Amino acid sequence: MIVAYYGPRSYYRVKHFRRSDVKIGELAKATGCEVETIRYYEREGLLPAPPRSAANYRSYGPQHAERLMFIRHCRSLGMSLDDIRALQRVQAHPGSACDAVDQMLDRKLQETKTRIEELQRLEQQLQSLRNACRSHLSARECGILQNLQSAALSNECVCHH
Repeated sequence: MIVAYYGPRSYYRVKHFRRSDVKIGELAKATGCEVETIRYYEREGLLPAPPRSAANYRSYGPQHAERLMFIRHCRSLGMSLDDIRALQRVQAHPGSACDAVDQMLDRKLQETKTRIEELQRLEQQLQSLRNACRSHLSARECGILQNLQSAALSNECVCHH
């Protein structure tokens, strides 16, 4: 049985199904995942290839939906496909230590903190730009455009580093 999960950036529902002969379109609808994405995850080795029916259709079961939802949730947390592969390798050995998972999550947390700091600096730069023009002026007199032009032509512009 598949259950719905609602987490950060995860706004999808999974319809319950127990059948093991679900076609790709039904799996896509049940998980809210595009058919092409399912095929991509299969090509990437994240989702095991399902058996084929006598008519050569892929026949998915609940284990495919569970794996797909795991992948989608990890992606919603910003994990890369390589991160998900590493997590799946650990999952495949339930008795093994989860040190690699801890290290991966610590790295992801540090990346997130770094990104937040970068976004805060960007916010400050944008706010400074916005403060340069508070009234309705002509484009020639616009402080925002003047600051952007001046920074672009100097070494002050972060995109030139």
